[in-house]
Amino acid sequence: MIRIYGLTGGTGSGKTIAANRFEQHGICVIDADKAGHQLLEPGGGAYQQVVEQFGSDILTNGRIDRGKLGQLVFGDEAARKKLNAIVHPLVFQVISRRCAELYREGHRAVIVDAALLAENGVREKWLDGLILVTAPREVRAARLVAGRLITPEQAQQRIEAQSDPDQKRAAADWVVENGGDIEAFLAKIDAIAGEIHA
Repeated sequence: MIRIYGLTGGTGSGKTIAANRFEQHGICVIDADKAGHQLLEPGGGAYQQVVEQFGSDILTNGRIDRGKLGQLVFGDEAARKKLNAIVHPLVFQVISRRCAELYREGHRAVIVDAALLAENGVREKWLDGLILVTAPREVRAARLVAGRLITPEQAQQRIEAQSDPDQKRAAADWVVENGGDIEAFLAKIDAIAGEIHA
């Protein structure tokens, strides 16, 4: 069967850079966030339920406005849990189907890029390995402000909305620090890619 590795880390940690690097090594990456965004598009599997749950105020020109939805859920844990309860099972279905397709195409390893892996500090049973990307909180906040054009307050809110990445260390097979030296960070990703290919 196909070996499935998880790639996780807090927002602003550099997980996307790591995912892109793995793809450069010829390892397929399934982006759980992207799958979630597609599910929220009109006609997507989560669209109707999310609009029913959160109301038409989250719509702009008939589409779910992720900015409006984000403002609702990042500051309200109960609302975030409701959203996750709708979207996460559907994302898991998308990931399962994609893994099966990749296996049929002859791939023997895949990486699932998802912030919400090992949330309780325990690695999911369906994963063959877990890669955790970490960075100091202040570095992550600065990256979010620069890269996503949000305020420092919004950056802190997004970081606080996620579980503490340090809780995932015990569940991870590889922990990659990304405090700022990009060459050192990429070298670590290259080494992990070599182990996955082995």
